[in-house]
Amino acid sequence: MKNKSFSVCPLASGSKGNSLFVSCNNSSLLIDAGLSGIEIQRRLNTIGVAPENLTAIIITHEHSDHVKGAGILSRRFKLPVYITQKTYQACRDIGKIEDLCFFECGTPFQIDQIRVRPFSISHDAKDPSGLTMEYNGHKVGIATDLGMVTRLVKEHLKDSSLLYLESNHDPDMLINGSYPWHLKQRIKGRTGHLSNMDAGALISELKTEALKHVILAHLSEENNCPQKAFQEVSKHLNASAIALHVAGPDQPGNVIHL
Repeated sequence: MKNKSFSVCPLASGSKGNSLFVSCNNSSLLIDAGLSGIEIQRRLNTIGVAPENLTAIIITHEHSDHVKGAGILSRRFKLPVYITQKTYQACRDIGKIEDLCFFECGTPFQIDQIRVRPFSISHDAKDPSGLTMEYNGHKVGIATDLGMVTRLVKEHLKDSSLLYLESNHDPDMLINGSYPWHLKQRIKGRTGHLSNMDAGALISELKTEALKHVILAHLSEENNCPQKAFQEVSKHLNASAIALHVAGPDQPGNVIHL
């Protein structure tokens, strides 16, 4: 898919699997590949993308809902995998990757015309990263698994045209839900996941005239629902012109062109 605009489409988002498609001009990237290889291929086909035309896969951390299909897709379509060394060493089932491209948080790198800036986030993984991606004057900010919002996170995500941001749980649903206490504590903790309120507060700090789209991601199926996330975050937008979207687990979202 040759696309001169900067385009973003969530293929899957949630605890069952995460993958985000980003493209521009001749480059088509997957940010994470947390479904089976065949399912990611199916979802790419749904949005009119041939998997063999992918440029690369970027992995944000080693949890299976982010890496499940990365190895098979890399081998099947000869795709380079961009990953930190610590994350790669922590990946149990990714298998042999012919073209490994190691990056470090804090050090920008280039994939064709897309400038990628990885930054450290607070999550219970070895070396988890958020990302910003820049092309043709637009910036996409990606942060989907983080227990707390640091000054570093805000600094990297500021001036984004599109934010792909975690809105994992509703605090009341989490506390009153069926999860064991230790898991509730992990999710609420500094290396867990952001609540709807956390996401809304961050977005309200990051609002600028540049910000046109926000995609809420990584919603818990048990401790959240799209309506709650949308309603809570909408409170922080104050009838602005920002378009609010919610990514789901079962099918690709809309392709957003910047």
